[in-house]
Amino acid sequence: MPDFNKDMDITKNIRMIEWLKAELLDNVSGLFRGFLKGTESVLLDHLANIVVLTYMLARRCGIDFHELERKVVEKVDQGIETGHQSESWYGDLSGLKEHIKRRR
Repeated sequence: MPDFNKDMDITKNIRMIEWLKAELLDNVSGLFRGFLKGTESVLLDHLANIVVLTYMLARRCGIDFHELERKVVEKVDQGIETGHQSESWYGDLSGLKEHIKRRR
């Protein structure tokens, strides 16, 4: 006998993932528009939304918040080691790494 509640949960999760993907795309688009004619508050709003939506999307895909953050730290470390242009010119990744360390 089919488990309708489980099927409903799967359907609901898929719909949420699709909605989050659309919201993410909308906010990236808004960010790009904001670079053309926006203020700092517009850019900050879209960037914050992108971060929040990324966490929500990860969770809906079965990825724990801590695992996502661990992967972010790993990517930051890789960028520092490989001399990412943003790191070599501005030290952005080192600054981000310090920020993350202070938050822990």
